[in-house]
Amino acid sequence: MTLRPAPTPFLRRDILGGLGSIAVASMLRAEEAWQPPDGLPMIPQRAKRVIWLFMRGGVSHMESFDPKPMLTKYAGKSIGETPYKDVQDPEKLKKVRVVVVNDANGKQRNVIYPLQTGYRRYGQCGIEISDWFPNIGACADEIAFIRGMWTTDDNHGAQVQFHSGRHMLEPRVPTLGAWVTYGLGSMTDNLPSFINMGPRFFDVRDGHYLGPAYDAVNLKVDPKNPLTYAAPEFQIGKTQQEVQFDLIHRLNELNAEQYPGDKTLAARMKSYQLAFNMQTAVPETMNLEAESEETKKLYGMDDKVAEPFARQLIVARRLAERGVRFIQLQHGDGAAGAWDSHSGLKKNHSSLAQQVDKPISGLLKDLKQRGMLDDTLVVFATEFGRTPGSQGSDGRDHHPYGFSVWMAGGGIKGGTIHGRTDELGFHAVEHPHYVTDVHATILHLLGLDPHRLEVPGRKRLERDFGRVIPQILA
Repeated sequence: MTLRPAPTPFLRRDILGGLGSIAVASMLRAEEAWQPPDGLPMIPQRAKRVIWLFMRGGVSHMESFDPKPMLTKYAGKSIGETPYKDVQDPEKLKKVRVVVVNDANGKQRNVIYPLQTGYRRYGQCGIEISDWFPNIGACADEIAFIRGMWTTDDNHGAQVQFHSGRHMLEPRVPTLGAWVTYGLGSMTDNLPSFINMGPRFFDVRDGHYLGPAYDAVNLKVDPKNPLTYAAPEFQIGKTQQEVQFDLIHRLNELNAEQYPGDKTLAARMKSYQLAFNMQTAVPETMNLEAESEETKKLYGMDDKVAEPFARQLIVARRLAERGVRFIQLQHGDGAAGAWDSHSGLKKNHSSLAQQVDKPISGLLKDLKQRGMLDDTLVVFATEFGRTPGSQGSDGRDHHPYGFSVWMAGGGIKGGTIHGRTDELGFHAVEHPHYVTDVHATILHLLGLDPHRLEVPGRKRLERDFGRVIPQILA
């Protein structure tokens, strides 16, 4: 008799322990005719995993990792009234919503907004960093700062663009985390290879044409309910569930003997096992009781402002220890993201920096002392910077023409400053990099060649692949 067990509601819902359609869709492989790479690095591998820190809303590069003292010197003047008027392309200016006000003679001018915080040099590298990020500054010698980033979307769909390389109005394509998972596969049988924590709005999927298996699984930092639908829908004991699961597994094994080349069945068996294992592994990972008080303090869990993000970053480290390949954290609630500071920039950014500065430095220090920073890439990114000119009386608008990100860890040359914006922070004028150059660099350090991560029948654009940034590699 041929055994071909159908994916009935009983199997999907009861045997998997009620993981539900969202989590299951994130783990079950689409029944493709093609197969991903074999999971082995294509080139020498420097890093094994990525912790991706994304600040939603647009961090001001000038008040973080690219201070511009000329903004204060020429505050209140138009760009045309400064010695740097030629750095601005008039056509580009039309696309950037810098506030226009009337001067004493009734003429309109774009007003430069002064720096809202001080800055100083950190580390042996002597990089200038805002006073809002002193703890990250203390780790400057571990970090490569990329100051010449640019993108093409001047609205918050740029969050999609930073993750995928494509404008939000273009057809959606896989994100970086999906490509990493596709290229290297999983290092663990108990947890997903790709996990997201924190709010998403513009695009809640990652795999797209790669299939739902490459979407991030969304976790909440709540030991009682870390994963939606993770608890069984009906009351069922662990022993009973194990018996049911074992029966299905045996049936699948018989079927696999009958059809040894059925890769779809093999993938389904693996996903069922992962779903079952996650019911134990996920709550255990989220439980921080085993962490020492010293470690918790290192991340800032003793600070009410920093505690929520500190908790997420400790969980991120625990996920990395347990073999999760790509851990994506998104900071900043709201559709646009909390870092969107059209007004009240000083109050907004100083408060948000307090939420993330110590936790991020704690992560870097903790990874280093555990010997994990050597093969873990930590990335700090945001969708764009903010304008040199003011918006309203005390804010800055979206700015895609020049901004900063940074990377630390496996294969990165710490204490490096690469790229430059002009004296007003308007344009990336030295070593400019489109967002997929960051992707290409990460993939390269993970041992992947983006040009070889292809799917039959899918045409990728040249800009999708990006170019490795050799100047920041150790």
